[in-house]
Amino acid sequence: MNRIRKAVFPVAGLGTRFLPATKAQPKEMLPVVDKPLIQYAVEEAVEAGITEMVFITGRNKRAIEDHFDTAYELESELERSGKHELLELVQSIIPKNVNCIYIRQPAALGLGHAVLCARPAIGDEPFAVLLADDLMDAAPGYQSAIAQMTRLYQQEGASIIAVQNVAREFTSQYGIVSGTPYKDSMEIMHGIVEKPSPDLAPSTLAVVGRYVLSNKIFSYLEKLGKGSGGEIQLTDGIAALLKDQAVYAYRCAATRYDCGSKLGYLKATIALGMKHAELGGEFSRYIQTLELFDEKAPGQNVIQFASGKKGVASLI
Repeated sequence: MNRIRKAVFPVAGLGTRFLPATKAQPKEMLPVVDKPLIQYAVEEAVEAGITEMVFITGRNKRAIEDHFDTAYELESELERSGKHELLELVQSIIPKNVNCIYIRQPAALGLGHAVLCARPAIGDEPFAVLLADDLMDAAPGYQSAIAQMTRLYQQEGASIIAVQNVAREFTSQYGIVSGTPYKDSMEIMHGIVEKPSPDLAPSTLAVVGRYVLSNKIFSYLEKLGKGSGGEIQLTDGIAALLKDQAVYAYRCAATRYDCGSKLGYLKATIALGMKHAELGGEFSRYIQTLELFDEKAPGQNVIQFASGKKGVASLI
């Protein structure tokens, strides 16, 4: 069975939900604590043994290329100043055995089109797709989400789609799959539909931003017309693929943070801040100093902590 060597990162989106922060920088470069979103996704792929990173970019995305490139002036200054720890940090953003490939998506035609743009770089191999908007924090004792999925691909020899259960009222925000139980945390898929209304959704299993796909997906994507939202939908390509070969849905042992939304981004910042090797202890102690929620207290915001306790921060 072919090892997964290549990963696709669709990063051409405009990030309009984060304006004005994304007016002049890619949304994928927004930091969670001290690393940009795209770096978390790349590190996840590296942990899975992937060595070819294929970025599908658009206009104003040069910062992503610069981030994974060598910064000669910065490195020279850090060396001159004796800041060796920072120099090592900058030089280790991406391992030396990893290659980055950048392909321009000529038009905003959807996720399916973005994946199709990667075909020249992927060739006839299976590959992973990672959406940086979905920050996946692996459960203790588990490898990264995409590493879990590439292992399953090796075992099953078929495409794997990451899913999670969502409340039925939110099905219109996701691709939703139908299937039957197969193995632990897995279903064999029977269908997938893009953003169905709650009354039409076949289940509450929602696709999240991790895929390991057979290269056969390309032949289905190139035959698709525009689907939901006037775009070429990856879910439509997967729906066509599973008519001819097995596709599995997998509930990753990981916590997903929807960093395409402001609330999800804030949750990720708090959760990863509390786990940070350097600052986590002090930050966690600060969080615990916030007062307990009082419905009668004016000018206060509710915060739901990872522990399940509610707290507040006074508005200034």
